[in-house]
Amino acid sequence: MTATLEAAQLDASLVQEALRSNGSAHHMKWIADKLKLSEEALLPAAASHFDLAAMDMPGLRLLTPDFQVISFADCQRRACVVGHMNAQTEITVVITDPMDARLRSWLEFRLRQHSVQWALATSADLRAFLVTAEKFVRAMDAVKMQPDTEPVTGAGVVAISISGIDATSSPVVRLVDSTLYDALHSGASDIHLETHPGGLVIKYRLDGVLEVVKKIDSIELAHQAISRIKVVSELDISERRIPQDGRFQVVVDAREIDFRVSIMPNLFGEDAVLRVLDRKHLTGQFQALTLDTLGFEKEVLGFIRDMSQMPYGLLLVTGPTGSGKTTTLYAALSEINTGLDKIITIEDPIEYQLPGVLQIPVNEKKGLTFVRGLRSILRHDPDKIMVGEIRDAETAHIAVQAALTGHQVFTTVHANNVFDVIGRFANMGVDSYSLVAALNGIVAQRLLRVNCPQCATQIDVTSELLRRSGLNLTSPSTGIFKQGLGCAHCRGTGYRGRRAIAETLPMSDALREQLVQRAPLSQIRQTARNSGFVSLRDAAVALVMNGETTLEEINRVTPVE
Repeated sequence: MTATLEAAQLDASLVQEALRSNGSAHHMKWIADKLKLSEEALLPAAASHFDLAAMDMPGLRLLTPDFQVISFADCQRRACVVGHMNAQTEITVVITDPMDARLRSWLEFRLRQHSVQWALATSADLRAFLVTAEKFVRAMDAVKMQPDTEPVTGAGVVAISISGIDATSSPVVRLVDSTLYDALHSGASDIHLETHPGGLVIKYRLDGVLEVVKKIDSIELAHQAISRIKVVSELDISERRIPQDGRFQVVVDAREIDFRVSIMPNLFGEDAVLRVLDRKHLTGQFQALTLDTLGFEKEVLGFIRDMSQMPYGLLLVTGPTGSGKTTTLYAALSEINTGLDKIITIEDPIEYQLPGVLQIPVNEKKGLTFVRGLRSILRHDPDKIMVGEIRDAETAHIAVQAALTGHQVFTTVHANNVFDVIGRFANMGVDSYSLVAALNGIVAQRLLRVNCPQCATQIDVTSELLRRSGLNLTSPSTGIFKQGLGCAHCRGTGYRGRRAIAETLPMSDALREQLVQRAPLSQIRQTARNSGFVSLRDAAVALVMNGETTLEEINRVTPVE
């Protein structure tokens, strides 16, 4: 449909009908639906009808936002943005609903001292533009970078909101609170506060990769920010020479979120790492938490389901920190949680809340360790037991004995792959015969960033990169290589979201015999491959060939075989 036809259809009667029928909702969307058009197709006609400039995404990219005039929070909340085009002094105001009289009046009052040009954009384009702007302009940018003159006080639960951050007079409290708020809004899994000679560097771990979000040129403010973290975590602020661990809780949007804190001394002061433990959000995100929601391949899903439905034995999941091991075990528990079995977990910390499951948090200060808790669990008539992590020999021995005496045990252990797990237990002094008798299967998993679907495009890969990736492709048509160029949807990284890959090892009689006899690793690997074993690297390369991720990403996460 041409712009002329759209303009002809967008007459005054239709505008009046939108105002009458649509109340305070988005009028442009209502008109677009009425005319069976997209907002993009309606944009030129609507801009012409209301005497506004039409602003598409390329045009928005030429706009330099001015969040001193209208704050970023207000722009996000009211779906507008104010800035300058090509360094012009005149202010450009971009809105998405020209029929929102309340917004127009609010903006006109705020901008009464300025010369203003009005423009119209679609809701999707404006949201994407604000996502890009958010990477550079966060709530913490409103913090005045000078040392706090008042002592930092107050421990316990911290309530955080945009209005509360704006109202706080203490620069240190504003800095810490806005850092936490922005991290939660961005979906960060960890927050790193690193003290340097010149001040503080703040990083978020997003999709498993650290991203610098703020640099503060004040060593005094850096020390006070770390002290604030220690106060709310109930740690000793006078002790700066030894590591300290603690935790605290914040309330954001009526949601309680836990943070696990690690303080480490360095040459210039202290560093802090905060692990985000948003149990209710994750539980709500996966209310029907099943293995299907995790994105595994069909064969891996079948293996985990089969192992989790065994009447007794040991299911081990291995991988580095943050690879999704606990989530996998929770998904398996959720599927077998029919109410007919007594399921007990012991974890440090509890990451999800499962209905009908007895979940025990480790509390080492009170003497509740994995070992002591696991011994008590065995006296509590359990059918299924989940041990958050096997860290020491005693926990390993008890878990294996429990699996050998009629209980089904789910647990995680740190190892590089499924074959290294056997060595880890041997180093803990667990008898190899007992281990292989108890073991049902092993899963090793990783999380790979996947290409952003909005900006991924087909690329040519250099022969050098193929060589470093261990690939010898005889034909260019062997696979489709894609890479994200970076856009508003992926924060300019080219990646959006992560995908789980895994390798699985079922315990066959042949493997059990080789493990008990301490056969060479090469022989064990060959036996596994003869049974259809697919390694982590094989699974990662398959994703690259399908255009779902990049060679650089799989080289970062998995070793070349």
